[in-house]
Amino acid sequence: MTGVFEGMAGVLADVLGGPVLYTPKGGAPREIRSIFRTEPIEAEDQDGHPIVIIAPSWRVGRDLVPELARGDRIDPQTGTLYTVELIRPSGSPAGDAFVICELRKVQP
Repeated sequence: MTGVFEGMAGVLADVLGGPVLYTPKGGAPREIRSIFRTEPIEAEDQDGHPIVIIAPSWRVGRDLVPELARGDRIDPQTGTLYTVELIRPSGSPAGDAFVICELRKVQP
């Protein structure tokens, strides 16, 4: 069943996203095509209940950031830097499914 979902995260990131500079703790920065938002978004909690995330968020394919951890830096190239505060896995079984990161602004 995962075959139906494979590749969808990349397609959505291509259509709805743009380049974001990701820097893991202790690693080199790299550009990843993904979806960064400052406005509230709807998501699901770990039990599948709908929630609203009001913090800035970053939606990225989990296969693109296997080392993703709290404290990693996100630069959407808007003049403001963010750190990853919370990582929410998607309910999708696909290997490239999105994770949603709640972010904290660290520089204006």
